[in-house]
Amino acid sequence: MAPPIGASDDVARTGADGSGSGRADPASGVGTGNGDGDGGVVDGHHIEHHPDQDVISIDTFTGGLSHVTAGFLLTGPRPTLVETGPALAVDRLLASLDEVGLDPDDLAAIVLTHIHLDHAGGAGDVAAAFPGAEVVVCDVGARHLHDPGRLNASARQVYGPLHDTVYGDCTPIESDRIRAVSDGDLVDLGDGRHLEVLYTPGHAKHHIGLFDTHTGAIYSGDSVGVKLPGMVAIRPATPPADFHLEAALASLDRYVERDPSRVFLAHYGPVDPPMDALQEAIDRLRLWAEVAEDAWYASGELDHVAETLAARFTDEVDPTVMADDPVAGERLELLSGARSNAAGLVRWLQRRDDGTLTEVG
Repeated sequence: MAPPIGASDDVARTGADGSGSGRADPASGVGTGNGDGDGGVVDGHHIEHHPDQDVISIDTFTGGLSHVTAGFLLTGPRPTLVETGPALAVDRLLASLDEVGLDPDDLAAIVLTHIHLDHAGGAGDVAAAFPGAEVVVCDVGARHLHDPGRLNASARQVYGPLHDTVYGDCTPIESDRIRAVSDGDLVDLGDGRHLEVLYTPGHAKHHIGLFDTHTGAIYSGDSVGVKLPGMVAIRPATPPADFHLEAALASLDRYVERDPSRVFLAHYGPVDPPMDALQEAIDRLRLWAEVAEDAWYASGELDHVAETLAARFTDEVDPTVMADDPVAGERLELLSGARSNAAGLVRWLQRRDDGTLTEVG
């Protein structure tokens, strides 16, 4: 019998192989925000407890790297998992869920902030492991989880060789297990606690944020941005194909209106103080867009935009930490590299200028 859900152990912050290497536990320590969770690596499972939020964050070790994508297990009468990570990381995630005491019949829901494969690629495999869990996803992207052929093909085209080494294909989910949600819908966590669904496009038109009505926490997916080990500022995530600046800023304003007690980034973990973090996300997003726009109109070349962004925002990382952590740069390039962000910003500018931009992307 597995230990009770949420049971905490005294653990050492070492690598999964016992070495303390960056691929198991980065040199910068556990967590990248100012969270008060306790945790570490237990038998190769990186688990952090946040008792004030009734949540356990679980490192999916996406691409074999720690602190890339987190899943969040909201504990209580109806345990709910927010984010699964990619398909190729599912075995590690399932082992960690077992480690915290979650049996196959325990999970009530799997909630996905959006259908990009680093967040939802493992949903089909996790759903198979927990046959009683409903899969909750934005109504804009729900059909792609039932029939993921186009989703997988698009991802393979975008990621190239990384698709087969980092992400993998999303497996289909039975349609009767998928709950398509829209703005204002609630996910029942039991005992009067709910996740309120906030439609938050900008990063993607199929993106939702989640507001915990009991704790006041927000689970923001990619809509607030990325803050990884070695980063001193939140970096926006502006990938193609449907990044939309105005929608992204409006989504951030919705979070500000909630005055959250904590903001949890999928990449990676809590950022505090939450209102300061949201304002920083707004300011940095505006600045990235301004720099990209100037570079694009000066050159008309994506390479120039990417090079300009990379040079301008070197201040977002701590060079000492980056030098000490051998995979810090790899994490950042995987999730929010300057070229990927440049491509999304340029596409937004082009669609804005030719009149094909919709309200959400």
